[in-house]
Amino acid sequence: MAHTDLPLEDLRAYRPEVAEPHDFDAFWQDTLAQSRDSGTEVSIGAPDPHLQHVDVREVTFAGFAGEPIKAWYARPTAAPDADLACIVQLAGYGGGRGLAIDHTRWAAAGYAHLFVDTRGQGSNWGTGGDTADTAPAGPATPGFMTRGILDPEDYYYRRVFVDAVRGVDAAATLPGVDSSRLVFAGMSQGGGVALAVAGLVPTLAAVLPDVPFLCHFRRAVAVTDAHPYAEITRYLSVHRDVDQQVFNTLSYFDGVNFAKRAVAPSLWSVALMDQTCPPSTVFAAYNWYGEHGVQAGSPRKDMVVYPYNDHEGGDSHQVVRQLDFLADLLG
Repeated sequence: MAHTDLPLEDLRAYRPEVAEPHDFDAFWQDTLAQSRDSGTEVSIGAPDPHLQHVDVREVTFAGFAGEPIKAWYARPTAAPDADLACIVQLAGYGGGRGLAIDHTRWAAAGYAHLFVDTRGQGSNWGTGGDTADTAPAGPATPGFMTRGILDPEDYYYRRVFVDAVRGVDAAATLPGVDSSRLVFAGMSQGGGVALAVAGLVPTLAAVLPDVPFLCHFRRAVAVTDAHPYAEITRYLSVHRDVDQQVFNTLSYFDGVNFAKRAVAPSLWSVALMDQTCPPSTVFAAYNWYGEHGVQAGSPRKDMVVYPYNDHEGGDSHQVVRQLDFLADLLG
């Protein structure tokens, strides 16, 4: 590992102009309206029998186009009747929701927790996923980054971002959840999804983007050879004449454009030796965060910098900081 990106003082001032489609807001308003009209069903299963102090149940809710999305809903058994703040979360790239026993940390800290499966993923690391991605994709590199990349309507992350927003919708209806205290958290891919949700759901109580992925795509593919961004580079090395079309699609999914629209207080992290999500791409989103809400007062945002870490970032040290942040913010 090495410091291969901009110096920290330059990163703190880095606010690049990132392409934004003229119909960005209309695209996402129409996308969400279509999916919300496709179904609102939420079902809850029985508690996992192996856990005595944390109640973990399978949840299925209607995601993109009404398709069923699996999740785990966890809460402490010591507070059976309390309405708790709820953390909604997605996994990093290639991971799925795993097993019920994987989701006890937030409940042990006194929160409700909804861990949403990532459609089509869950077979690269961890303990699995259970939600299929049924949409046709066309030619793509191995992985998920270029599935449907020639058209924003078909792009893979359109479905994932909607699933995440519908996960927040579902969390608000779960028994024992205080719908006024919904938080979205995620690391890497989950952090990029957190920014998308922050830009699409103005009622979030907080956002926790941890070394977020899916930010400033043009910068990312120019400065890192690491996957998953390298999937885009590989695709363009074969499809040599569609780069403008590809980056036009990606502009609808760039975390910078969602960050501008966010209004929730946020706690971020960045690792300065991160080869997967270069620090400049993270700061590009962070430095624009809340820009569209400046007239009403900029939202609180804090960045934790890990100077000597790669993509693991702060790991559990960051979770401790998140717990302190939420305790201060939510009481």
